[in-house]
Amino acid sequence: MTNEQSHKVHLSPEDQERLRELRAQKPARNLSKLALTPGAMLADRVAETVGSWRFIIIQSVLLGIWIILNMIAFINHWDPYPFILLNLVLSFQAAYAAPIIMMSQNRQSEIDRRHAEHDYRINVKAELEIELLHNKIDALREQEILQLLNIIQRLSAHLAPELVAAIEAEAVPGKT
Repeated sequence: MTNEQSHKVHLSPEDQERLRELRAQKPARNLSKLALTPGAMLADRVAETVGSWRFIIIQSVLLGIWIILNMIAFINHWDPYPFILLNLVLSFQAAYAAPIIMMSQNRQSEIDRRHAEHDYRINVKAELEIELLHNKIDALREQEILQLLNIIQRLSAHLAPELVAAIEAEAVPGKT
């Protein structure tokens, strides 16, 4: 682009600075990974396991076996009908599973927030780049239109004497 054309391409100084920063950062290439601590890995693994159909089916089968064995056991009822021990075991499981799942969800929401911020930076860069391209295309079109107008003026000047004579020749027979 020539110096004359660059004056027609305008972005605000803030947009130019932001575009310069985003180009230097290369946000699409620099997505950093979160370092996983052993606790975070354990929380993810527990949330993945507890939140699966496999876990629900296995737990349901075990609960069914517990209840059936306690109902039909003729000699040894280790947890009679109100199943207080079973209730205690399930409460204990829920008391530990819920905070561990919440830790995993909090970490996942942090990852999602970082991805959203990353996507926003990429979208801003793309918007500024597209705006810059639109401005460049507009400047090129203006230059092309000016060139075409110049060509039309030169052709008109070149053809003008012949056109004036033709118009006068047509006008004269119409008057008589």
